[in-house]
Amino acid sequence: MVFSSLIFIFRFLPVFLLVYYLVPEYWKNTVLLIGSIVFYAFGEPVYVILIICSVLINYLLARGIGSSGSKALRVFLLLVDITFNLGLLAFFKYLGFIIENINLLGGYSFKVPEIALPLGISFFTFQILSYVIDVYRKRIPFDRSLIDLGTYILMFPQLIAGPIVTYTEVALDLKSRQRKLADMEAGLKPFIIGLSMKVLLANNLGTIWDNVGTAGYENISTPYAWIGAAAYTLQIYFDFAGYSLMAIGLGRMLGFTLPENFDHPYAAVSIRDFWGRWHMTLTNWFREYVYIPMGGNRRGRFRTYVNLLVVWFITGLWHGAAWNFVLWGLYYFCLIVLERLFLGKLLRKLPRFFGWLYSMLAVTIGWVLFAVNGLEEFEVYIMRMFGGYMAYDFMDHIISVSILLVSGVFFATPLFSMIYEKIKNGIPGLILHLVLFWASITALVDAAYNPFLYFRF
Repeated sequence: MVFSSLIFIFRFLPVFLLVYYLVPEYWKNTVLLIGSIVFYAFGEPVYVILIICSVLINYLLARGIGSSGSKALRVFLLLVDITFNLGLLAFFKYLGFIIENINLLGGYSFKVPEIALPLGISFFTFQILSYVIDVYRKRIPFDRSLIDLGTYILMFPQLIAGPIVTYTEVALDLKSRQRKLADMEAGLKPFIIGLSMKVLLANNLGTIWDNVGTAGYENISTPYAWIGAAAYTLQIYFDFAGYSLMAIGLGRMLGFTLPENFDHPYAAVSIRDFWGRWHMTLTNWFREYVYIPMGGNRRGRFRTYVNLLVVWFITGLWHGAAWNFVLWGLYYFCLIVLERLFLGKLLRKLPRFFGWLYSMLAVTIGWVLFAVNGLEEFEVYIMRMFGGYMAYDFMDHIISVSILLVSGVFFATPLFSMIYEKIKNGIPGLILHLVLFWASITALVDAAYNPFLYFRF
């Protein structure tokens, strides 16, 4: 069950909110925890026991770490916790990838297991790890309430696809929060905007990219290749940013303030700037729990680059168990190193337009590497983008495609946000939200295409 589905909007959410707002304050986390388990069971009933056991084990290990006076025992329990969580992630997400490469390199023929990936495992694994590590660091006390900790980890607005929320960001709300009708209104607004980004923009842009794949990368013209790449670049933004906005809106309805996850990344003027705006909670997680503990930039230039290499290798692998994801991460590592060496200084001397143009070109190429199935397809697609192949294969739906791409570019810029902030609380804002909600629901009623790209991560 995804947020952009009729069953969630008109069945699960109204029933859950009715119960949530009617029960006494003392039961709010229990209701939210049960509701989150039910929500997860809609998509992955077979793994409900797994995530419940994961919560219980992490609760006990964190409690042991937080209450122990022995440093050796605390370190041991931390290592057990990290091994357990990363072991689960490795088993479900990477075992097949590992065996495939063992077969390839050693000439073996081990059977590659087909293991269904638990929804959102990459997200809630990082969230659990941040909590346990912070308890070990004594930044936060361990939570004595299993219900409260389970609510933090499994809270359905951010369970499947983030934002990745640290315990400190919701600790106060978790223990005491007000349920006010004003929060319902404040949450509905970002939810509707996110829903419309997902349904009206991402889904329609996705059909353009799918049509390019149907035509065959080796058969498309250069203009069509660029149209497809631009469509996917916009699709993945509206898909993920829209879902994050819906999560933030749902959190607000429940009395939680979840962190922002996107800040107009396609307005970036460098790759470092881009990653300060894209999936910000993941970037912050890697900086706080991988890069800085390894030494960050405090141990000389060579060690800084080694640390960056590790971070970007893991970033690529986190997104998917395939070599194109690993290379996608290393691709950004190379660009960031170049910016640190000389390119960043050069970009700062030039008008911002050139930095933006470079960033968008680099990001678009990166998304092609991210989207295709394997390096051979990537090579074919890049040759089509830059090979000068001319044809009129892109003319069949040029008007609708042009409207979608222009709309996507406009809504991805800060200009729309500036206009929206001025009108969202007045009558024009009310009309806008009603129209967007009606249009989104109408589209969902007739929709046969409603994927969510980040579910596979």
